[in-house]
Amino acid sequence: MDFSVSGQKVSVNVATWAALQARVTERLAQRQGFALATLNLDHLVKLRGLPRFRAAYAAQDLVTADGNPIVWMSRLAGRPVELIPGSDAILPLARIAARLGVGVALVGSTAESLSRAKSYLEREVRDLTVVCTLAPPMGFDPDSPEAQALHEQIAASGAGLCFVALGAPKQEIFAASGRRAAPAVGYVSIGAGLDFLAGMQKRAPAWARRLALEWLWRALNSPKRLGLRYLQCLAILPGQMLRAAVQRFRSRQA
Repeated sequence: MDFSVSGQKVSVNVATWAALQARVTERLAQRQGFALATLNLDHLVKLRGLPRFRAAYAAQDLVTADGNPIVWMSRLAGRPVELIPGSDAILPLARIAARLGVGVALVGSTAESLSRAKSYLEREVRDLTVVCTLAPPMGFDPDSPEAQALHEQIAASGAGLCFVALGAPKQEIFAASGRRAAPAVGYVSIGAGLDFLAGMQKRAPAWARRLALEWLWRALNSPKRLGLRYLQCLAILPGQMLRAAVQRFRSRQA
């Protein structure tokens, strides 16, 4: 499905888990870098007001649907996609890296979180090697000389896959700059994914995810941090649903 944001088209171009694993396997096997973003309503809100974010999204090679509203809109538009959250993609993509002998880098919020996530991944994924962990300082600019230095460290470590857990829009901007600075590395933006693995944040229980209520569970647990964000997401949802319906109608008329 295509979304129009401030005159720029944003598309979910990886529709299924099978397609994602096939494309990542191909890229890693050939030591070709990529940038992967996971689109959700919060991203659509931020894309409206942040030109740097829009530029970063234009540089993403792979975009999946992260969030049930994106999945619902894709079905309404007649172009169904599967739900592929960044947090859920970590282990499957790490297993591909391990199978191909590709080292993994972790970029995230704190050294403690990265250390715990490294231990978890290497314990859960046989033959996986986390070769690099980097925690940028507060106020870090993801497209700066400091970011360039991090990309050089990632490339020098031999990593072919890098999980980036800096939150939107920093992680997508960092991944986009990485496509230029370290073209042999695949960058995957995963939000709070590493903090979940590390036990630094608690993810919504499985029942809430099955009922598409993860957003509500998170809002109730962090109302000051997430309340306004989800209100903004809810505000744009009717218009986005209408656009999806129009896309379906136009495709039938074509």
